[in-house]
Amino acid sequence: MRIRPFELERWQSLWEHHVELNISESGVLPMAAALLTDNPAALDKILALPLGYPQTNGSFELRQHIAMVYPGATPENVLVTCGGAEANFLCVWSRVEPGDEVVVMQPNYGQVAGLAESFGASVKPWWLREELRWQGDPDDLARLVTPKTKLIAVCNPNNPTGAVMSPPAMQSVVKEASHVGAWILADEIYSGAERESPGPTPSFWGCYDRVLCTSSLSKAYGLPGLRTGWVVAPEPAAAELWGYHDYTTIGPSVVNERLAALALAPEKRLEILERSRRIIRGNYPPLADWIARHPFRHIPPAAGAIAWFACPGSAELARRAREEKSVLLCPGDQFDMPGYLRIGFGGHTGELLQALGRLEELLQDVAVTAF
Repeated sequence: MRIRPFELERWQSLWEHHVELNISESGVLPMAAALLTDNPAALDKILALPLGYPQTNGSFELRQHIAMVYPGATPENVLVTCGGAEANFLCVWSRVEPGDEVVVMQPNYGQVAGLAESFGASVKPWWLREELRWQGDPDDLARLVTPKTKLIAVCNPNNPTGAVMSPPAMQSVVKEASHVGAWILADEIYSGAERESPGPTPSFWGCYDRVLCTSSLSKAYGLPGLRTGWVVAPEPAAAELWGYHDYTTIGPSVVNERLAALALAPEKRLEILERSRRIIRGNYPPLADWIARHPFRHIPPAAGAIAWFACPGSAELARRAREEKSVLLCPGDQFDMPGYLRIGFGGHTGELLQALGRLEELLQDVAVTAF
């Protein structure tokens, strides 16, 4: 099996530690472990843990906390993984065979499409439409789905647009999947980081009997260093995925798992997500003002700490920003959409403003034309 290069991950991995200001990330400002509990004894207890193997599908406590986020789910529906990346990997690996068709929402984080292609599937993009405020057209989806479709993959809320699927769009995915018996892989990693609505984005869980919901603590929770993700699946599928998990990471870190259980305890979970929403809602207005001063097409994100906008010359702007201003951006080329730009605004407000100031200096030279 040959894989295609994962351009976005390589871009960020190569440069994020070599710039002064990184506004390419899609998560929020990471939390410190000490903020996960008001009880110092709880952290001391974790530090005293023997560093052995935990239960490989995740402790009952952690799986119970995760299940509580998905109405009707139980711990038996949950598999704990090493980040959302492993969760998505296991779902694609277990469901896709050579010759299958996989329909993938685009633009999107490139992992699922790259994996499906590497496993020998035919990948068919379901492009979100800017004129529909980054919603997918159900008629487009209906034309893409065939009896050979094994998986329909969506990211909701979406990366990079920040759009949240409308109820009719969600219903269209369920309708088309049910017609051919396809699985739905719903990457819901940005749920809980809403800018506009007061509560979490509705999940695909419970909409259909062949749904795999993946998420992690990396984005909405601001805890990427814990490398804790999960799949919520029908019980037989969760058990099957556990078997695939035995061939990858085997199990989570015992320390990370205990910290994750603290983070996902009901009251603490709500507190963490409220922190994320405060950061997002506080940092977006100055970025929106900056975007509005330039001839960019931009639809405000409904969720996530990411702004996506049409920006001619974005690849050149990103290169020069990195080389000349020590600012890391995410050009649209990495989402197969040249001429667009993604800016992450979930970090320190002062650093965001400083980065935008440096970009302002470059915009006089880079070819940015009116629309």
